Amino acid sequence: MRDAVIVEAVRTPVGKGKATGALHEVHPVDLLAHSLREVVDRSGIDAGLIDDVIGGVVTQVGEQSVNVTRRAALAAGYPESVPATTVDRQCGSSQQAIHFAAQGVIAGAYDVVVAAGLESMSRIPMGSSTIGATDLNGVAFAERYPEELVPQGISAELIASRWGIGRTAMDEFSLASHEKAAAATKNGLFEAQLAPLAGLATDEGIRVGSSLETLGGLRPAFYHEGYAARFPEIGWNITAANSSQINDGSAAVLITTSEKAKELGLRPLARLHSFAVAGDDPLLMLTAVIPATRKVLQRAGLRLSDIDLFEVNEAFAAVVLAWAQDTGADLSKVNVHGGAIAIGHPLGASGARLATTLVHAMAERGARFGLQTMCEAGGLANATIFERL
Repeated sequence: MRDAVIVEAVRTPVGKGKATGALHEVHPVDLLAHSLREVVDRSGIDAGLIDDVIGGVVTQVGEQSVNVTRRAALAAGYPESVPATTVDRQCGSSQQAIHFAAQGVIAGAYDVVVAAGLESMSRIPMGSSTIGATDLNGVAFAERYPEELVPQGISAELIASRWGIGRTAMDEFSLASHEKAAAATKNGLFEAQLAPLAGLATDEGIRVGSSLETLGGLRPAFYHEGYAARFPEIGWNITAANSSQINDGSAAVLITTSEKAKELGLRPLARLHSFAVAGDDPLLMLTAVIPATRKVLQRAGLRLSDIDLFEVNEAFAAVVLAWAQDTGADLSKVNVHGGAIAIGHPLGASGARLATTLVHAMAERGARFGLQTMCEAGGLANATIFERL
């Protein structure tokens, strides 16, 4: 029976998604090409063996449009015979790319695939793909949801309210994310996965030295009079500090079978054990990580207690804390090297970034099973279980 294994996983350092960020001058094609080139160079394989390149990108407009993954693969020096495609499952785009790649390998459609992700938020602002659209939903959608859905920040506020998660808990979680990421950086735990670019060798957004008092003085980031009237239960505790950052970055993983890896002289980092994707209430939007986690565990025939490490995307602290409260997961096993609040969240790259960080952490800690999940716009979530061989 065929399987799918990751034999190499790399990422760029994550840059601040602003004009002063270290990666702002790097064109998105070159940003993705850097990870695509590195994943092949580090593995030592002939790029001509790659059956497909599947890239995840959220804002597919401007420099990130027209199947940017194909241009990036060519920019990386891959032979013209190597195809490429670009997918969009919002923030989970490159985690979905990993699923598609692994499923293709298991099915026998591929032998060697690169799954990757990209987002240059400093050059292609979030939401810019909707510019000019006067109606995104059409008639039937509006009839099903007559009350307007809300932006993600409001969804995070609703989650915090409904799960009873207070400001202090979210700020404490956020401080811990920065502390863990700073410690991992200082101790060289990211070095094996990082591919420095444009003079940036470490993640640019990690901050140390903040305090609960400092964070407690920040204003709510998403307060809106109209939503305050519609949702009087909201406490308005989501701030810039307990939300993910806006960032630039890319990541790539090389996937093949155990048999092919042996043939090529490659040692697998982890086997892609099980996959799931789930939907949930699009108003809350960010809660599908809960059913996705249950679904992937059921498919894997595993219990939560079998999982040694978790990567849950820190879109907002409230999302991870609600997930942990609902599933009963041990937070000491979650995002052990920090998450998107500290490292950053370059949208389309984040799924592959989390996978890269997780499989390297599993190797470092001798973990057998790792579970990754991330919320996605529209009330969606992917979940993946990795097994270290």
